[in-house]
Amino acid sequence: MRDLQLTQVAGTRKSPPAMISSGGEDADDMKEDVRLLDSYESLGDNDNSHRIVIEEDGFKRIQVRVTGMTCAACSNSVESALKSVDGVFRASVALLQNKADVVFDPALVKDDDIKNAIEDAGFEAEILSEPIKLKTKPNGTLLGQFTIGGMTCAACVNSVEGILRDLPGVKRAVVALATSLGEVEYDPIVISKDDIVNAIEDAGFDASLVQSSQHDKIVLGVAGIFSEVDVQLLEGILSMLKGVRQFRYHWISSELEVLFDPEVLGSRSLVDGVEGGSNGKFKLHPINPYSRMTSKDVGETSVMFRLFLSSLFLSIPIFFMRVICPYVPLLSSLLLWRCGPFQMGDWLKWALVSVVQFVIGKRFYVAAGRALRNGSTNMDVLVALGTSASYFYSVCALLYGAVTGFQSPTYFETSSMLITFVLLGKYLECLAKGKTSDAIKKLVELAPATALLVVKDKGGRCIGEREIDSLLIQPSDTLKVLPGTKVPADGVVVWGSSYINESMVTGESVPVLKEVSSSVIGGTMNLHGALHIKATKVGSDAVLSQIISLVETAQMSKAPIQKFADYVSTP
Repeated sequence: MRDLQLTQVAGTRKSPPAMISSGGEDADDMKEDVRLLDSYESLGDNDNSHRIVIEEDGFKRIQVRVTGMTCAACSNSVESALKSVDGVFRASVALLQNKADVVFDPALVKDDDIKNAIEDAGFEAEILSEPIKLKTKPNGTLLGQFTIGGMTCAACVNSVEGILRDLPGVKRAVVALATSLGEVEYDPIVISKDDIVNAIEDAGFDASLVQSSQHDKIVLGVAGIFSEVDVQLLEGILSMLKGVRQFRYHWISSELEVLFDPEVLGSRSLVDGVEGGSNGKFKLHPINPYSRMTSKDVGETSVMFRLFLSSLFLSIPIFFMRVICPYVPLLSSLLLWRCGPFQMGDWLKWALVSVVQFVIGKRFYVAAGRALRNGSTNMDVLVALGTSASYFYSVCALLYGAVTGFQSPTYFETSSMLITFVLLGKYLECLAKGKTSDAIKKLVELAPATALLVVKDKGGRCIGEREIDSLLIQPSDTLKVLPGTKVPADGVVVWGSSYINESMVTGESVPVLKEVSSSVIGGTMNLHGALHIKATKVGSDAVLSQIISLVETAQMSKAPIQKFADYVSTP
């Protein structure tokens, strides 16, 4: 069963969210599903989808299947047509699902009026049938995204997925090798994110949490902390803020994780409270999870490049002594010069290869040991076994020759060159993974870093402007968009008129006129006049965030033939 949460649509009643469950697919097929774009969408995309009807404080909510939409401009046309109907309280259109979610006053509007409004806009509409109302227990599952390091092949992916699925409280787990990411749907009451990270690390891989669907947690970068006294001051300020449940400061990364009650304290109020409580000593800014992933990928690539260069510089002399020096009389005589029980060339090769084998190649032994402790094998086990056989055979051959006088051939260069070529492959793999995440990186860069918040008094009059981080924008905030800047969030124009370039979403290069009551999309470019917009969708509900989620899901999905190939190739 797929359980999804529907939020309250109108009124002031503080009742808990209603939960409606619809028949779905099994856990394996859920991997291939695309996450729903619209914040009001709640059921699967199969042909047995139903209309959800919620009657609350005089309002009614239905779902309509819309046929004929081909781009974001079409969905905006349908949404505008629905909002223009007198009595419609809220309308939202999901392009990929070809559905519209409408909340309206049944005393003023009927279902047929909504259908006719869509058809008048040039599209076909069908009111979806009403389901049997079910009562289910709230499903408090969360969706967490984790970075998983150390995976080298499909066997590693299957091993991690198997371990995650066996954990109590884990409903679903999907791991992607190309992006080194894993998505886990879990019950926070049964298992925590730290337990998931520990389970992955116990399996021999590196893991860390990137982001979660929890709306009561925020990760902030902190500037202005230089000593333990500053940390104690920060902890004292957080302890005095109402709504803060838990917090943890990381010295190395200068990051602050805060768990708070969103009904009591907002993310922007939290930042303002800490900065105000410290009299400006501390400066806090939210950290974009995608930026953290990008910096981690860059760091891993640079480490691999340094290891490869180090191994290459040490392996070239070994290869030179083996292949070139025997044909140069002077160099050959120097290498054959006996120094103790061994020749000079043997001493040099042994010393250089030992550094490559046990210093540069240490990571292969560590990863192989973890895999063997977990009862599995991977490429690290193969590399460690092959290079160790070559190295220790050569050492034994040297010792045997020193004792018996019979000089056996050595293969030190084989070990060093194998490690060098494997590290080259690792480096190229890191570059390929970086290219894979470039699509997400470019999408994230479309959103502006900051926004101009219009400060109002209790009477609703504008008394000033304030620059804030775009990640701190909250619904119903009034934002000012200057000419030549990007729209910071999805919303509705409440003052001014201008032309906006929406080619980012629609692909249409002709600017679109935006006036009062017109909807705007975050990340699009304002060309001419200044605008005041009221933010309606922020965070994961924004169009840009939904596009990023679709790209991530596409990267994590596997074709059936790929799943079969991974199953066959896994020992």
